[in-house]
Amino acid sequence: MAYPYRHERETVVMSEGFGDPATRTLAGWRKLGGYKAMEKAFGMERADVIDVVKSSGLRGRGGAGFPTGVKWSFMPKEVNPERPHYLLINADESEPGAFKDRELMRWTPHQLIEGALIGAYAMQAQHVFIYIRGEFFEVAQILGRAIEEAYEAGYAGKNIFGKGVDIDVTLHAGAGAYICGEETGLMNSLEGRRGQPRVKPPFPAAVGFNGMPSTVNNVETMCSVPHIINNGGDWYRQFGTEKSPGTKLFNVSGHVVRRGNYELPLGFPLKDLIHDVCGGIRDGRTLKAVIPGGSSVPILTAEEAEAVSMDYESVAAAGSMLGTASVIVMDDTTNLLHAVRRMADFYAHESCGQCTPCREGTAWISKILRRMEDGRGRPEDIDTLYDLCDNVTGTTICVLSDSIAAPVRSWLDKFPDDVQAAIRGEVKAVTV
Repeated sequence: MAYPYRHERETVVMSEGFGDPATRTLAGWRKLGGYKAMEKAFGMERADVIDVVKSSGLRGRGGAGFPTGVKWSFMPKEVNPERPHYLLINADESEPGAFKDRELMRWTPHQLIEGALIGAYAMQAQHVFIYIRGEFFEVAQILGRAIEEAYEAGYAGKNIFGKGVDIDVTLHAGAGAYICGEETGLMNSLEGRRGQPRVKPPFPAAVGFNGMPSTVNNVETMCSVPHIINNGGDWYRQFGTEKSPGTKLFNVSGHVVRRGNYELPLGFPLKDLIHDVCGGIRDGRTLKAVIPGGSSVPILTAEEAEAVSMDYESVAAAGSMLGTASVIVMDDTTNLLHAVRRMADFYAHESCGQCTPCREGTAWISKILRRMEDGRGRPEDIDTLYDLCDNVTGTTICVLSDSIAAPVRSWLDKFPDDVQAAIRGEVKAVTV
């Protein structure tokens, strides 16, 4: 099967260059119309660029789904030379199950750079920092070379397009901490501090990187921007739903025939994504559970998954979150206790330790689940886990501890037979 596998139901916008090494280069990106949107944007008033993004309804693709144009409008309209503006690109993709941003940077690095430069122009940011996950060695090399090409061609640096606009672009590699994907943890890390989230307010648009006005956007969000500027907000709204417009990269892993990234309009039925686009459940098995948005969101049962559409509102109505649209499919052979315990271990390990409920609660949840997996579960463990989930939810500076509670609580709520089997010690442990 050639990469990338294309399904006839895909709507190819951001992913057009996937699988073609030529699109990594400036010449290859230009053949796809690259940097025309940037040139168009630099000929517009900055406020008009923001208005086009607002009109498109583009929502942040990092998980929260906040309207991008609205977020850009929070930045101060006037620039004080002593208070420069910054645009920070969150490329620290570390959510278990997520692998969309990596592919965007791997195949179309100039798409990200062009989108970032348009955003920087709109918000009067003099510097773009791309904070990339430290483990993305190959991707960082590709992106670094693309940034060099952008400078050589005059798209970045001094006096861009002869407009007197100066924008620098810096690639910064993190050191492997999941918490630095949280926007204020990212800023602290970028400043050379410990990667720990900050209390808000003040918000980054007022006091961000180095205490200056800053906006943090996700990679996929910025890759949508050139297409919106080129074609307009109404064009973008033809895809998706009224409240969740546009296309989205759905990164699918787990027990399906064809795993990978698929670009589809928001609102696409989850059952069609699994059974049609991804070729169905592998080995003729049946569906047991689906995580629709990465490991930090509640698990859906097979019945729930069959009924939900993949947009922010529909997934929320089903009791979960679209998140990063990182879909993890699990068949009827899945040991859900093992799966949930692995997620809990991840969040316990990645807690920065700043907040007591997170530092202590994530560790205790992980320990209890490990004991249950070892066949030493106790009936009172169920109430203890519920109590821990209550105590770590909404009680900390960031939502990392909420992220461990979501899969654990949904397992307890929706899979009682599995839970009781775990208490009785009937769940076979998995050696990893």
